[in-house]
Amino acid sequence: MTTQHKIGSGFGAHSTADDVLAGIDLSGKLALVTGGYSGIGLETTRALTKAGAEVVVPARRPAAARDALSGIDGVEVGELDLGDLDSVRVFAERFLATARKIDILIAGAGIMACRETRVGPGWEAQFATNHLGHFALVNRLWPALAHDGTRVVMVSSAGHQLSGIRWDDVQFATGYDRFLAYGQAKTANALFARHLDTLAKSLGVRAFSLHPGKILTPLTRHLDTAEMIGNGWIDEHGTVIDPSFKTPEQGAATQVWAATSPALAGLGGVYCEDCDIAEPTDRSDMVGGVRAHATDPGEAERLWALSAELTGADAFAATRV
Repeated sequence: MTTQHKIGSGFGAHSTADDVLAGIDLSGKLALVTGGYSGIGLETTRALTKAGAEVVVPARRPAAARDALSGIDGVEVGELDLGDLDSVRVFAERFLATARKIDILIAGAGIMACRETRVGPGWEAQFATNHLGHFALVNRLWPALAHDGTRVVMVSSAGHQLSGIRWDDVQFATGYDRFLAYGQAKTANALFARHLDTLAKSLGVRAFSLHPGKILTPLTRHLDTAEMIGNGWIDEHGTVIDPSFKTPEQGAATQVWAATSPALAGLGGVYCEDCDIAEPTDRSDMVGGVRAHATDPGEAERLWALSAELTGADAFAATRV
């Protein structure tokens, strides 16, 4: 296991995706980026293609994705709804039929703090979309991912500090709280990366999770303006006034760094922020660092088992007794 401490990457909170990719040639590499046509995902796609990669962008709204990505060469859009496991299966089957390998998978799509919504068999939407959909996607795409040098990057959030996994009520059958539900889903993203790395590192596949920073993107669509003004994020004109906010170019940097940095060679399973490995914290104010409940190997293994049971997808089932 990689120690959860900074490694002195040379980059920081103000670094951009282009900064961390400087000197890195991704020609011949294929990346898959969920959420790659909006917010920091769009900047991630742009930066990866600029460095030479081909990028597949799965999208719930393919036409909107193609419009957003117009003018960026080397991008392919496919249809995928992470809240629908049949859609995940169909997307994966279509991709695997092309016999291509995936070198980088960045799981950036998600929803935040939405009103209580149920998908599939009654699952809480944030847990289902942000975590279970990505869990099923990675496991179903595993034949394309299982080769030396692949990196899987889960976009978590400092919001993970709000909640660990609520084992007594994962689906919020009672007492729904949109922020606690978001926190649980982001903890799940980190734990998924933690256990995937444990299972896959012998194959040369490494997994990471990260907090991209605070960025004003469409992810905040479920928050009203008064709420964001009250938080001190924006003024009444919608202008960002919180100095800790990042630009989309800066917000994309940590996920691109985790996906490509030579400094992470031989490492994995860690939670990152500001283009470095994050330090542990016991704070719950979302200022920085990672809580123990998001990196605990026992919690990660338990979540994997639950997720495999719920989704019916587990690429490693045959390897365990």
